Amino acid sequence: MTPYDPTDSEAGDRLVTAAADGEDRAVEAALRPRDLGEFIGQERVREQLSLVLQAARRRGATPDHVLLSGPPGLGKTTLSMIIAAEMNAPIRITSGPAIQHAGDLAAILSSLTEGEVLFLDEIHRMSRPAEEMLYMAMEDFRVDVIVGKGPGATAIPLELPPFTLVGATTRAGLLPPPLRDRFGFTGHMEFYAPAELERVIHRSAGLLDVEIDAAGAAEIAGRSRGTPRIANRLLRRVRDYAEVRHGGLITPGIAAQALDVYEVDGRGLDRLDRSVLDVLLRLFGGGPVGLSTLAVAVGEESETVEEVAEPFLVREGLLARTPRGRIATAAAWQHMGMTPPAASPGPRAPLAAQQGLFDRSEPPAPED
Repeated sequence: MTPYDPTDSEAGDRLVTAAADGEDRAVEAALRPRDLGEFIGQERVREQLSLVLQAARRRGATPDHVLLSGPPGLGKTTLSMIIAAEMNAPIRITSGPAIQHAGDLAAILSSLTEGEVLFLDEIHRMSRPAEEMLYMAMEDFRVDVIVGKGPGATAIPLELPPFTLVGATTRAGLLPPPLRDRFGFTGHMEFYAPAELERVIHRSAGLLDVEIDAAGAAEIAGRSRGTPRIANRLLRRVRDYAEVRHGGLITPGIAAQALDVYEVDGRGLDRLDRSVLDVLLRLFGGGPVGLSTLAVAVGEESETVEEVAEPFLVREGLLARTPRGRIATAAAWQHMGMTPPAASPGPRAPLAAQQGLFDRSEPPAPED
């Protein structure tokens, strides 16, 4: 059974998801940078990748296979296209879920040309038979095609032209070591800082012919969860609001009004995120509460709460996972404008209500 992946289902109804829908893919094609010089952010990965590509060009060889890992929406697909552009090579794009049989992969590999870049998105979701075939293709540029069945089956070796595989994954831990070790370069994509997202927004605004001031870009960047794809999506929604109601120019006030209409608050939380926190605080006193109970109270599937809402809430320090269940932090109470319930510390008291749980101040000095 294919493992649950939130990127399959969350794109359609959430504005702050990093998963791409049809509109995103169409717009991203126009907004993608064409070379490493245009690519904003990820300085360490860009520098390392630049050295790999320059060295390959000087040797007149194909670059080593590249693995890009990290959360969705940070530019893995864009970097794969830049690799092909920098090497002046064609690119073939496919994904792990689309390759469910070894024959599917063999058909793709046998049609590659010398130096071509094969981009394999969500590589961790590829089937095991195809994955094992990929080992030999990456290392020896050869695949064995099985002809016939049973005792009469024979393996016909098929030589492949040198190519570069660019694998992308949001879950590097699911890749088996034999596959991970065959990549010559591994780059991990980090979330963007607000200043980097402001540069992304200004660049996108110029390409989309949108008027925006520096403070307006900062307002959008602050609600973009450190993800360029979300920043570009929010920019388009704010552009729509500004054009319809305010003549087009995006200021911080207009950006805030627009994102309030779309239920994206100042920290980037949307309706689902706030619903999880509201239920956790209001019904369960801050926790601890089990995942399934929390999901039922929110009216969502457990997988949706765990894979879609919780990662950002944990990263923002608003929610914590403990052996006893989910608990809200002091920052969650403050963000939701609620006061923790007064309770004496004890093993049965809500963890969020225990005095000093989130207090990092030093203990008082003993009296003389």
